[in-house]
Amino acid sequence: MNWIKIDNDSYGTILGSWIVCAVLIWLTAHFIHNLWISIPVSAIFVIFMVFITYFFRVPNRTAPELENDRLVTSVADGKVVIVEKVFEKEYLQRDCIQISVYMDFFDVHCNFWPINGKVTYYKYHPGRYLLAFHPKSSELNEHSSSCLQNEYGEVFFKQIAGTFARRIVCYSEPGNMENRGDQCGVIKFGSRIDLYVPLDAEVKVKVGDKVRAVESVLAVLPDAR
Repeated sequence: MNWIKIDNDSYGTILGSWIVCAVLIWLTAHFIHNLWISIPVSAIFVIFMVFITYFFRVPNRTAPELENDRLVTSVADGKVVIVEKVFEKEYLQRDCIQISVYMDFFDVHCNFWPINGKVTYYKYHPGRYLLAFHPKSSELNEHSSSCLQNEYGEVFFKQIAGTFARRIVCYSEPGNMENRGDQCGVIKFGSRIDLYVPLDAEVKVKVGDKVRAVESVLAVLPDAR
């Protein structure tokens, strides 16, 4: 039997939600004696408890195979909302192709390394909680920035908090070697990933595409030869 794996950093959030719901269920049963009202209300809280547990699941995904490390796979589940040329000014300091994926409330919110490579940069930025699709959310919202490098180039990405995402967990440690498809963190509730690839990378997605973390290829890095 395959059990659903839960994100290790989310047990506290799940427990807190369960306690609140349990108290609300008790209050409903104690003060509302009309069963036609109390049972449906309690059922809503139970459904929420199940949903919040399922929300923090870690899916079992298999990364696509390639003879080298050129594939850039999606960091997160969601919808592609931006594909454009931009100047990345935080770390790379050069023109790149930005690919942004927006996660809604029902998407898996665990994040995964997009390439095989070495972590060359990490920084946490406190900030605001604008809607994740707001143009300025990439700069103004709380976010975590990471960069991976291998022989084919660098991939820089940001985990960006949204209006309801109030905690970002990132496993980046400069100097570590990471594998594409392994979990790199989690963003709790609706949020966004901004990923930056070299200008000569072959982009494989367009605005409006639905992508799945680990399995969907966002771009292919240029051949180093």
